[in-house]
This record gives sequence, structure tokens and C-alpha cells, in this order.
Amino acid sequence: MADENDGGARCLVTGATGYIGGRLVPELLRAGHRVRCLARTPQKLRDHPWAGEVEIARGDVTDEETVAVAMRDVKIAYYLVHALGTGSGFERTDREAARIFGEQARAAGVERVVYLGGLGPVDVPEAELSPHLRSRAEVGRILLESGVPTTVLRAAVIIGSGSASFEMLRYLTERLPVMVTPSWVSTRIQPIAVRDVLRYLVGAARMPTGVNRTFDIGGPDIITYRLMMERYAQVAGLRKRLILPVPMLTPRLSSHWIGLVTPVPRSIARPLAESLKYEVVCHEHDIAEYVPDGPDRPFPFDTALKLALQRVREAKVTTRWSSAAVPGIPSDPLPTDPDWAGGSLYTDERELDVDAPRAALWRVVEGIGGDHGWYSFPLAWAVRGWLDRLIGGVGLRRGRRDAERLRVGDSLDFWRVEEIEPGKLLRLRAEMRLPGLAWLEMYAEDRGDGRSHYRQRAIFHPRGLLGHAYWWSVSPFHAIVFGGMARNIARAAGRTPSPVRAKAPVSG
Repeated sequence: MADENDGGARCLVTGATGYIGGRLVPELLRAGHRVRCLARTPQKLRDHPWAGEVEIARGDVTDEETVAVAMRDVKIAYYLVHALGTGSGFERTDREAARIFGEQARAAGVERVVYLGGLGPVDVPEAELSPHLRSRAEVGRILLESGVPTTVLRAAVIIGSGSASFEMLRYLTERLPVMVTPSWVSTRIQPIAVRDVLRYLVGAARMPTGVNRTFDIGGPDIITYRLMMERYAQVAGLRKRLILPVPMLTPRLSSHWIGLVTPVPRSIARPLAESLKYEVVCHEHDIAEYVPDGPDRPFPFDTALKLALQRVREAKVTTRWSSAAVPGIPSDPLPTDPDWAGGSLYTDERELDVDAPRAALWRVVEGIGGDHGWYSFPLAWAVRGWLDRLIGGVGLRRGRRDAERLRVGDSLDFWRVEEIEPGKLLRLRAEMRLPGLAWLEMYAEDRGDGRSHYRQRAIFHPRGLLGHAYWWSVSPFHAIVFGGMARNIARAAGRTPSPVRAKAPVSG
């Protein structure tokens, strides 16, 4: 399919800020293709190691004009977005986006569309499927009927460091030696390693023009979720887990249970749990005719687990389920003018001199969150995280993708990195549930005498009367929370050793 004489096919990748898309881009580049990424917020791709090797087009799959521009001169178009967790209207959003994508691909003369969907049961009518699986099936059908040759790859549980499915499995097994579980732990599943998913996605670019169909993709093991947890415990070196299935734990209730125990928020846990009640196994392996399997491929489940765990332990997780923006969270940039026309801005500003060079101060700033914590009143941060999860927010347990380095777009507990100037500025935008918009800025400045200066600013743009009331209700605690943070960051900078940088990560 690709022209070997012109440096490979030009591929359009949507969802490049997400879990699969962020890993697919470097694989396509390694395969000799040229890549263009369509992103609503292009700056989120700025700090990826491959950013300088791709074209980046600003746009959204629901905007016909920007999709049309992004499709120009494209041969292969990857559709890797979905509206999971955006509310009751997500099926309509998915439907409209798929229609636009297919129509614009046909108009631009695209040679192939590739879509990664969900593996569903064959004996359940589409109308009776969970909304998540039903929408995935509908999107695949729309693209297949678009008039552009389309490859639809259907996968069940994807096992890879940072995937939502792997994080669910990991945290449930590690944190609960005794589990009262939903009945779906006895349902048969055919998981697949993320490396095999990427291999099939890349290989799909070279399929013959006449291929327009769905392919089931999975690993060699067909197992239950219960057995997956037991095998995880073995591979991770944990004691044997006691698992007690309880039939009355519905997908709705079990999504709350997952949300409390794992970093995966309820908005994502629920559709995943609803999908797990169906038996999802492959009924063909025709993909191997076009993308041949090598020795020991696809990877067995235990191998996929070992690879994923190795990446987690070596801090080489390239993308995570939380790489994509949280649905429904405002992405408004920080207003630069305090008298901004949008309304009042409340601020809490702290600054102090630090008895350490700027490089040491910056290492503490860039290392904040996750296992390092927030250097201030841990109980207050923990309570705020729990309250956020109780009302459907992301909470405080998303942690970090990398223990030392941050990049624009990274999730960081209940914040997201909006801007980073290495050695100088870290700006975080809040993604917890708030009656307004909030940011946290941290600056490291050089005093010129071997010491440094730390500046910190918390900013809140209230929404309505409730927003104003929220700010004034929490402001009495700012001296403890934000003042303590500034002092403890300064103190930590004085004893921070030089870091050892990890090598470039590999997908797993």
C-alpha cells in the first residue's frame, strides 16, 4: 500500500494524545511512514520525543473543516478517538464524528481507514449491548460503509503499562488480598498485549485495496478475569488472592468499587465493567493473512503482564490511559490579565529564597505529585481527592507517567500539565470537580549567588456565586496548604541529589 520510493505513506493519526495513538506514532515512523497528527490542543504533543518528526494539524473530529484540511494528501487515516465517559450523549457524538471522518476521507481520496474498536459477543444483538460496545460497533460499521476501504480491528482487554484495563487489573490485585467481586470475574476474555495491537495497526496500512472488513485480534489465551487476577498475583510475586464472586454486584455498583480501589475514575470504570459482563473472544484470526505472526506472537498473557510490569518498575511508561484529556473538563487557557473580561481571578501567591541552586529546586518542582506527594498537609490533599472521586471526579490517584520528567499534557494526580519551561516554570490546570477553573504555577529562578528563588501562584476563576463561595470557604486553609507547600519544596531542594536519567522507553 505504501510507496517505498517516497518515504512511505502519509498517515493521519487522530487520538495522538491518547494511550494507543501516542504509541502508534513512533511505530509508524519506524516503519518508514510519514505522520500527521490531528489534535485539538497541539501543544500537548510538543514534548513527545517524536514531535519534531511529524506534522501537527489543529482540529477536532467533529469539525468537518479541520478534518478536511488534515486529510489532504493522506493515504492512511487512523481513527483512534471515542467519546467514552462524556455523558449520555456520547453515542451521538461518536456517530457524528465517524460520519464526518468517513466522508472527508472519501472526499480526500484516502486509500484506507484503520479503526481500533471493541471486541463484542457474537450471540448478543447489537441493540442489547452495553452503550460502550454498541457505540464501538456502530462507529466501525459507519466507517466500513464510508466508501473508503476500512480495516476495523476489534480488541478486548489490552494489556500494557498504563492502559486502563491493566491499571484496573493491577490495582485490584495488588491492593485487595481478599476480594468480593462481581459475577463478571467468571466471564471468558481474550486479552491482547499492546505490542501486538500496535503491530496489527501498523501492518493494516499495507493491506490490499480490496480489503474492507472487521478483524478480531487477541492473544493466544482465553481466560476469565478471575484467572487474570490470579495470574497477575503470580507474575508480580504476590500471595495468592482470595476471590469471592457476588452476583448482586451490578456493573453500576462494581464501577463504584473499581473507582474506590483503582486510579480509574467511575466515568471510565463503568463502561469497562459493563463490557466485561459479555464473553469477548475472537472467532477468527484472519488478520494473520495480512499481518503475519512471528514466533511466539501474539504474546501469551503472562508475557504481556511481565512486559507491562517491567515498564512500570523501570518507570518507562510512554503513555497512560489518562494521557487523553478528561471528558467534560474545561481546557480554557490561563487568563494573563487579572482584569480579564471573563470575570474575577482569585490568587494565592507565595515566594521565598531557597538555599540551593536553581537546578536542585527545579528537580523538586518537576518531581512533584505521585509518590512524592505535594509537600503539604497530606491529609488535606487526600480528603480533597476522596471528595472528588465521590462526585465522579478523577481523584488524587492517577499519579504520574514518569517519576522524574513531565511533559505538556501529562496527567498529574488531579492536575494536568498545561505548560512547562524546563528549569523555570511548571503550570498545572486542575481537573478535579470545581465550581470554576483553577491553576497552580511554580517558578524556579536563579539569584546568582548559588541560591535560588521560588515563586508559587494558585489561581481560581470562579463560576457563579457558588464559585465565589467556594474560594472564600477554603481560603482560610491556604496558609497551611499552599504556604506549607512552598516551605517544604524549598526545604526538599536543599537535600535533593542529582537524578539518574532513564533510557528512552519502549512500548509494553
